[in-house]
Amino acid sequence: MHFSLLFLALLLPVVSFLALNISHRMPSLSTVRAFNARFTPSYGTPVAIFVGGTSGIGRGMAEAFARHTKGNAHIVLVGRNRAAGEAIIATFPKPTATGVKHEFVECDVSLMKNVGRTSAELLARFPKINFLALSTGVLTLNGRDETEEGIDRKLAVHYYGRWRFIRDLMPALKAAQKAGEDAKVISVLGAKHGGKIDLDDLGLKKHFSVLNAALAGPTYNDCMVKGFADRHPGLSFIHSYPGTVATDILRNSNTPALRWANSLTPLLKLFAYSFEDAGEHQLYALLNAVPGAKLTDDKGADYVLKQDYFDTDTVEKVWKHTEEVALV
Repeated sequence: MHFSLLFLALLLPVVSFLALNISHRMPSLSTVRAFNARFTPSYGTPVAIFVGGTSGIGRGMAEAFARHTKGNAHIVLVGRNRAAGEAIIATFPKPTATGVKHEFVECDVSLMKNVGRTSAELLARFPKINFLALSTGVLTLNGRDETEEGIDRKLAVHYYGRWRFIRDLMPALKAAQKAGEDAKVISVLGAKHGGKIDLDDLGLKKHFSVLNAALAGPTYNDCMVKGFADRHPGLSFIHSYPGTVATDILRNSNTPALRWANSLTPLLKLFAYSFEDAGEHQLYALLNAVPGAKLTDDKGADYVLKQDYFDTDTVEKVWKHTEEVALV
């Protein structure tokens, strides 16, 4: 079973690559870089928090944001690896504006109590937050792995922890909105790439499988951005699909077969985005966002959705379930 899933995991990037090159979708990398480089907020020094910003796409987004703002932005990287976070921050352009902070905050986002504590610390330092990017990820073929809070670790990292961060940091996002500043959130996972979910088994306590979890996480995130947008008009909430990206997620997996597959990374790089290029595209999706909920693709462009894409009943049931699970 595991080897079948491994084969699928390795095959999907190839299919994605072929689809990308057949469709020739816009915008191009040069277009998004030029757009991002023109970002000059009128309200002074923006505050951007990157949860999962110490590796992969989150790192690419944070580095691009630092580069395009010439370091003149309050940037916070949230993750588990302090050494990696501080090493990345050391490469950021040195700010010329006074009082600018580039910092790392340690947090294991698989535990809701950690997210709550970290959010409280961030709110104490940043009364206004302009950009919140969430890209934490874990890749495993293992079965249900419950945290001490009774949540599957994969779903905690891909969904519940993200929801809790957004919910807890909402006062600072709304303060930015009230001041006429950017107030935008992006969750990078698998927009429009989820599956039908069982509303009688939200959280997958009854029928957990690696495949069910992989399909549920993106759908939960789709519902999440719609739920937040409905409750907080005027703010921007994006769930994005980054495409196939060459990151360290295979090397860091707790599944031996996937760690072995990391040896194929040089081949993967032939048809995958680098984390730097993916970061540019996802930053474009964030900076280009308008108020409301939207789903974006690997280029940062909006998906065209049918009018009834977001089923109200499903969105609300997922929201109620999440409140019960994540607010511990």
